Amino acid sequence: MDGYPVGEPHDGGMLDVGDGHRLAWTVSGRPDGVPAVLLHGGPGSGADPAWRRFLDPDRYRIVQHDQRGCGRSTPSAADPVWDPATVTTPHLLADLDRLREHLRVERWLVLGGSWGSTLALAHAQTRPERVRGLVLFAVATTSRREVEWLTRDVGRVFPREHEAFRAAVPAAERDGDPAAAYARLLASPDPAVHGPAAAAWCAWEDAHVSLAPGHRPSRRFADPRFRLGFARLVTRFWAHAGFLDDVAPDGDLVAGAHRLAGVPGVLVHGRHDVSSPLETAWRLHRAWPGSDLVVVDAGHGGDAFTAPLVAATDRFAES
Repeated sequence: MDGYPVGEPHDGGMLDVGDGHRLAWTVSGRPDGVPAVLLHGGPGSGADPAWRRFLDPDRYRIVQHDQRGCGRSTPSAADPVWDPATVTTPHLLADLDRLREHLRVERWLVLGGSWGSTLALAHAQTRPERVRGLVLFAVATTSRREVEWLTRDVGRVFPREHEAFRAAVPAAERDGDPAAAYARLLASPDPAVHGPAAAAWCAWEDAHVSLAPGHRPSRRFADPRFRLGFARLVTRFWAHAGFLDDVAPDGDLVAGAHRLAGVPGVLVHGRHDVSSPLETAWRLHRAWPGSDLVVVDAGHGGDAFTAPLVAATDRFAES
């Protein structure tokens, strides 16, 4: 299934959220439809118009935005000199509230993929009264255990690629925190330092995404500016385990799943997902009685997700 037609936005702008940040946002679909917000991955991928295909534009008012530091939002993490101090998960959650209030939305469906599923869970656990339901795919909770898996343990599956990933940081830092080591290199304003670090980080991102046959590298990583902004944001959040200590018990969104009581949800996850093994989605599903889990024959993304995501959003449009 190809999903719904992807329409053009009928509203949009730049929202001042404080700290010198302005968020780019759009609204498409039915102006008086069921509100839904789409939370992109990365962190740092930026809003993808193609995600609109997951929702019926005749029934949904579809809200998208570029999170702090990426896409058309300003300032950009891809700028040569960038201050990350005001880019944390609590900041992103406050931005969501500001955007919701700006658009005069009381409650919305929240759809998030990969890092977007982490942000969606954090939003729903801190503002359950504002969430009609959750539709999450390529589920990740950005726990310390997941970050350790992504930066170290999955190297057992991709040893050659992981060796190159480790070799891109100074020898003295290779047995420490890889995300923190890369974040330090990426913070340099010198292209001779941050450029190779961004390329090495994104090459590793591309390597561990999937074991599914036919996986193709992401074309977005061919853009040096995208690579730099993306790598700076990912390492920023991973080096701090998603800044979740002030959001969930012990920084664990699975442990906080009891706060989703009364919030229905659908989790869609790939059987071949190596970046975020199915265990995370399974543990979340078991801790969240109001959730359904759908497992598809895919990795961390792909066409196999479309049909179950459309089915999930169709269901919430009728509730």
